[in-house]
Amino acid sequence: MTEQLTEEQIQTWAREAFQQANQFLAQEGVLFDTVVTEECRYLAPLVAVWKIKAMDNKMYWVLTGDVPTDFTLADNAKDARGALRYFSMRWQIKAENLLQNNQQQDPSQTSYAQLLADRAEKIYLLQENEGLWG
Repeated sequence: MTEQLTEEQIQTWAREAFQQANQFLAQEGVLFDTVVTEECRYLAPLVAVWKIKAMDNKMYWVLTGDVPTDFTLADNAKDARGALRYFSMRWQIKAENLLQNNQQQDPSQTSYAQLLADRAEKIYLLQENEGLWG
């Protein structure tokens, strides 16, 4: 059983997860402008869903935490819960495609596909949990 995080640990985790989101977007060529805090959700230390407005005025959902960092246009989900559902489905499809196309049986590809499938299932269960979304 894991210990409860203190409020300070949760805030530190959230800050680091947000920095991770910004760094990832920058690597992808998306420059951060503002965060829509009222639409963001996080469950430390598992996952954070950030709604971010870029300098070009496009809106994105960004996922960080104990999951592969990923992002998509905000149009793909109406809220943070929908974003989790979107990423879950996207990762399931990507994992299946990686396994299907892994003709050389590359262990790193197989491992990554398994990680994607595992995290896809976990975030799907989170978005299904009514108690988290009230």
